[in-house]
Amino acid sequence: MHNLRGEVSSHPYRIWRAKWRASLPRIVLIALILRLGFIAAGHTYRFRSNDANFSFGWEMGRIGESLAAGEGFSNPFNETTGPTAWEPPLYPLLIGEVFRAFGIYSPTSAIVLLAFSSLCSALTCAPIFLIARRCFSEKVAVGSAWAWALLPNVMHWCTRIVWETSFSAFLLAVIFWFSLTMEEREGWKPWADFGALWGFLALTNTSLLAFLPAAGVWVWHRRWRAGKQSLGGVVLAAVLFFACVVPWVVRDYRVFGQWMFIRSNFGEELRLGNGPGANGTWMEYLHPTQNMLEMRRYREMGEIAYVAERKREALAFIREDYGRFLWLDVKRFVYFWAGAPRPGHTSELDFLKNSLFLASSVLAFWGLGRALRKRQPGAWFFLWLMVLVPLVYYFTFVQARYRVPIEPELAILCVYLVLEAEGRRKAA
Repeated sequence: MHNLRGEVSSHPYRIWRAKWRASLPRIVLIALILRLGFIAAGHTYRFRSNDANFSFGWEMGRIGESLAAGEGFSNPFNETTGPTAWEPPLYPLLIGEVFRAFGIYSPTSAIVLLAFSSLCSALTCAPIFLIARRCFSEKVAVGSAWAWALLPNVMHWCTRIVWETSFSAFLLAVIFWFSLTMEEREGWKPWADFGALWGFLALTNTSLLAFLPAAGVWVWHRRWRAGKQSLGGVVLAAVLFFACVVPWVVRDYRVFGQWMFIRSNFGEELRLGNGPGANGTWMEYLHPTQNMLEMRRYREMGEIAYVAERKREALAFIREDYGRFLWLDVKRFVYFWAGAPRPGHTSELDFLKNSLFLASSVLAFWGLGRALRKRQPGAWFFLWLMVLVPLVYYFTFVQARYRVPIEPELAILCVYLVLEAEGRRKAA
């Protein structure tokens, strides 16, 4: 019996299948094929045009249109309104270049942009695999990478939405893995790469900079424990980071006459979540693209003055009743992790989506708790990611896509918990 079991376990087919499943290049390739196939089969590159193509990239699409038309980084809405800093520059610049090459709002441009997002999403399997293998095990790494490759909710954002979402998730996952390995790296190049990666992320999704202090302290602390010097590297990383973002900050100052950090619209985001009628969700009916009165105010006042006024309105509402604002924050916390209600959408499908959204959050927090109890490497780093990235949304408003940049790490924790439970069941 012993020999028979040994022969079965070493059967060439079983060995080949195990190696095939654990092959990271194959996982990435299959993930990419599935995403491109979904775009082709679902014709997701055909965006509706009855809204003047606004749903094709929304504000970023409009800015890309202006760039392709030679009007500069401007006009984020449905009218000609002049220069803007409403969005970070990197992804709109990409849209503008694609529009120049393949046509403004053309199906070909849609295919190229969705294919780029799909490539980013597929490549995210790689840092997921590396993070999970370092912090947990090879089995968790393989399971996490396959989960990311195959889950339909992951494919949704890269195959249907022209936005920076999948690109941000990829960059943040790379930074997460890179931070975990910085204690082992030597020389100046890793520090330069660390600063440049954060600079690229800042110009792609500025709100994710909330995680930068934790990443920096984590790297410094791990190297300090290993008896390695970090001061010169920290200075170099900071220089490279600011070298990436300062040109855009200077551009904003030259255009608008005042200093701002990359984006201009925080006051508007704060107002869209806080004001009369606020319930913890996005009050989209107050957005300039949905409200003619607000569009007129934006056009007449100019972007900077308009955003400043919206910020004053939001702060006045908050100061009026701090208890109400705290309750709204609690609701936004729940919506971030359990799924936000969608006005006018009460179908069973929406209930199922939110139930799955909540289930994934519960599994991720459960997995995090187990990782902390078992002192898994990097467990505290996962915790800081889950604490810091959502903070700004608790004070403004919540949308499902805001969680996507940290979904790779959540997927790892979910798979870790499931495999831990399976292992305990088999042991029992």
